[in-house]
Amino acid sequence: MAKPKLAVWKFASCDGCQLTLLDCEDELLDIAGAIDIAHFLEATSKIEGGPYDVSLVEGSVTTAHDAERIKAIRANSKVLITIGACATAGGIQSLRNFADVTAFTSQVYAHPEYISTLRTSAPISEHVKVDFELRGCPVSKHQLIELIAATLAGRKPHVPRVSQCVECKLSGTVCVMVSKGEPCLGPVTQAGCGNLCPSHGRGCYGCFGPKENPNPAALSMKLKEHGMIGRQVRDFYRSFNAGAPDFAEESSSHE
Repeated sequence: MAKPKLAVWKFASCDGCQLTLLDCEDELLDIAGAIDIAHFLEATSKIEGGPYDVSLVEGSVTTAHDAERIKAIRANSKVLITIGACATAGGIQSLRNFADVTAFTSQVYAHPEYISTLRTSAPISEHVKVDFELRGCPVSKHQLIELIAATLAGRKPHVPRVSQCVECKLSGTVCVMVSKGEPCLGPVTQAGCGNLCPSHGRGCYGCFGPKENPNPAALSMKLKEHGMIGRQVRDFYRSFNAGAPDFAEESSSHE
């Protein structure tokens, strides 16, 4: 019986989420034994044609060429899953969505006429149908393994949609906003990092994007109570998931 074929694709990104897959080490060996890794240029130069049972896509769409390429990948994939902040929300490069890209290129490049780019950095879901999104910058190793295992088994992946605050409470981490007055995006951010920043006394930076049904307006009021002014609040939401609709809308309200 033929093994399921897996393909991993890169668009505009830093490759961090693909490296997370490679960092799975022992787990990756088990995965490799259960599937046929048909296309994964970060790991091997071997390329097999589709159709693919599962395609993992890292990175955002920033050029017309990539907009066409993702359509071809979607047509050749039974299941298409986006991994990481770039693929699910446009990534840090979506900061350009709030300004004039033409102005940027004219300042940075000696010959901006050679630059061919879209006005925005968009998540994959704005161009094709996506079957599942795995958040994070980078994605969680454990969530990635769960995602692949669940997909191969034909079940829904168990990925929590609760806030980072829940993860802090479960681990016994004292709230940094309450105890230290540290600005923190935890109340509106999806859990998944393993409580990394708050456990070291720092506020959450929102690496996993907005949680399910967030309330950023309420959080912004608290941030101002802790001394942040309008522009600081705006910029606090404009990080790895600046292009996520909930964060983008709230940040723009503080212009």
